[in-house]
Amino acid sequence: MPDAVILVNAYIRAPAMLRQAERIAEELRARGAGAEIVKNGGFPCAVRGGELFLARRPDFVVYLDKDKYLSRMLEGSGVRLFNRAAAVEACDDKMLTCIVLAGSGVRLPDTLPAPLCYYADAEVSEEYVRAVGEKLGYPLVAKQSFGSWGDGVRLCRNAAETRAAAEAFKLTPHLYQKFVGKPGEDYRVLVVGGRAIACMRRKNEGDFRSNVERGGHGEAVSLPPAFSEAAERCAAVLGLDYCGVDLLDEGGVPYVCEVNSNAMFNEAERVTGVNVAGAFAEHMLRRMSEKGGA
Repeated sequence: MPDAVILVNAYIRAPAMLRQAERIAEELRARGAGAEIVKNGGFPCAVRGGELFLARRPDFVVYLDKDKYLSRMLEGSGVRLFNRAAAVEACDDKMLTCIVLAGSGVRLPDTLPAPLCYYADAEVSEEYVRAVGEKLGYPLVAKQSFGSWGDGVRLCRNAAETRAAAEAFKLTPHLYQKFVGKPGEDYRVLVVGGRAIACMRRKNEGDFRSNVERGGHGEAVSLPPAFSEAAERCAAVLGLDYCGVDLLDEGGVPYVCEVNSNAMFNEAERVTGVNVAGAFAEHMLRRMSEKGGA
């Protein structure tokens, strides 16, 4: 059986993230595979003598970090990643996710990319704030392009709040989106091997963000086919072996909020009873047995 490394962030501290890695290791070992959880930061790859150097060559890596350099180096050294480097990068950058999914047949909230700003003392113009409001309407959502668990996401109900968000985010990549759906509610659909295997409705009565890490809670639901199909389409377009697709319900129509390449599944396993880690482990082992994991 193959030998796997489950690679996590060097500074990992959230118990839920650690539990995610442990669950995947458990399910791989239960199927006879080797599985070791390894923190980034041990320099498993380097550029040495003008070539990529790999200190250890596992059969495959379950890539639970977002370090785009290490993922590219591992792939450049011939290691199969779940998920692949390009897919992780596209999901990590929320604006890039929208760009890749645009024209693919899934519905996306109207989205505006913010211009880059290099100067802390630069002023956000009234014309700019007005243009954002006119194009998207209120309320709207301001998001930093990089972030997890609802960090760097603000609900803007008027021009003053949009200006405050623009000032706060101006030195970091960010975007603005039309508000879609209900405050504090969305659907998290987990997709493995191109198939939606579990779904929960997430609700948060105390925040417009539904994230479990911000006080939201999940409940098992059966989705209409259009929602499952939208999630599966996202996984296919982005080239993801595993992902969590967050969908917003606008009058019964699914809109893609975000796609998470390393989506947490602890709450989904608890409320749905679906063995998500097991399904992911089976998918990876099956892929590795087919033409070397291509």
